[in-house]
Amino acid sequence: MTSAPTAPDAPATKSPTPTVTVAPYDHPDARRLTQALRAEQLSLYGFADDPTTTPETDFTLLSGLFLIADLGEEAIGCGGVRLLDEHTAEIKRMYVSGDARGHGIGQHLLGYLERHAVSRGATRILLETGRRNSAALALYHRAGYLPCPSYVAGRDPRVNRAMTKLLGGSSP
Repeated sequence: MTSAPTAPDAPATKSPTPTVTVAPYDHPDARRLTQALRAEQLSLYGFADDPTTTPETDFTLLSGLFLIADLGEEAIGCGGVRLLDEHTAEIKRMYVSGDARGHGIGQHLLGYLERHAVSRGATRILLETGRRNSAALALYHRAGYLPCPSYVAGRDPRVNRAMTKLLGGSSP
């Protein structure tokens, strides 16, 4: 894994700042964290996407990025971004483990992912989360994401929430 550059606009908290590193999607910590995300989704909704069905190539540096956040020696969060087209990116597999929540780690990861999307030419970013995931919905709302129509075929609007944000000073 390689270290991501320090974020100048990282949230000010009294909690230790995580180390954020670029990792391949098949890294053991990435697999463990994305499976923990899936287990949480299964407990909330009774079903969940299998993270192993997402191609590893979605998160290669040319088309995306996958990050792992560590506190000390422990991987406590992850998230990815991938390009959907020339100007649109998508946040995927955002997760922070239960004990590490509430310390700005999700915001820290999200900022890195958004900056990477901008560096690849994205002017808009999309994501999807579940309607029962109030912490994620609050994080995305605070970060400027707005509800939008679903962009994934077959999603149930009673379960899923699609959100979008303009990046890099784009205008609507």
